[in-house]
Amino acid sequence: MSYKLKNSNLEVQIDAPLKNYRSPRFDWTGKIVSIKFKKNLVTTIENKTADKDLFYGKGLYNEFGIDSPLGFNEAKSGDWFHKIGIGLLKKDHNQYKFDNDYKIKPATFSVSKKTNTILIKCTSDCINGYSYVLTKEIKLFGRKLVIEYSLQNTGEKIITTDEYTHNFIAMNKSLSKPNYLLKFPFQLKPLLFEENVNPEKKVLLEPSQIAFQSSPKKQYFFSNLSGGESVKASWELINQQTCIGIKETGNFETTKINLWGWEHVISPELFIHIEIPPHETQQWSRTYDFYQDVSIQ
Repeated sequence: MSYKLKNSNLEVQIDAPLKNYRSPRFDWTGKIVSIKFKKNLVTTIENKTADKDLFYGKGLYNEFGIDSPLGFNEAKSGDWFHKIGIGLLKKDHNQYKFDNDYKIKPATFSVSKKTNTILIKCTSDCINGYSYVLTKEIKLFGRKLVIEYSLQNTGEKIITTDEYTHNFIAMNKSLSKPNYLLKFPFQLKPLLFEENVNPEKKVLLEPSQIAFQSSPKKQYFFSNLSGGESVKASWELINQQTCIGIKETGNFETTKINLWGWEHVISPELFIHIEIPPHETQQWSRTYDFYQDVSIQ
């Protein structure tokens, strides 16, 4: 089943937890598969040539523990470990790989929808002293899409992980040409990037923004854009051809911001660190503000 949130500005399609994408990477709660702003499609897909569309991301898909999921290091080969928002994955290698096709034992999900709000809950099993309840509420307010998270630690051990949203953005399927500008509220620090993959040199790193010389035919990736400095969790992407802009703001500071992209997609990523003692809850939110302004041409 799919759900739709819609007002005069935004139309958001959300897949139910057990519909379509059911791979072991991205969170199944609140899979935002597409967004239209004033009838303009502003999201896209991860891999436009893939024949395994249900294995790849699209829209606004988020992920917990991309480097090391909850309980992975403690699990033995053949044992189960948690992938928050999905359920249990079976360990088959000593090193976790986010793109591996792990065997999945799904968590328990429930969905409640109102006019401009959808609430999705994920309740885990208890494995190796870890268990949790994840709640995600997605709301529309005018031009804004708000995603509120609540992660309750119902287990015996501390939950230590991180979460980010892999924003798959493109304005009306427009390629990553010079009309795009990606802005940040801090100075970029290329010398402190953990990874700097820019094979065609078409992605231009400026003091506090990223521009494009032409459409990159090869994938690019930059990690740790702030150089590890704690900064406001925010980015703003502007398409000067369509005059459409998108700004994501988290209600938290972050020390980790990445950017991945390709010819057809731009994906800024704001990470939040999660540290939850037993019987406690951590809450955070992400707000997406959409606008169209002819003065930015």
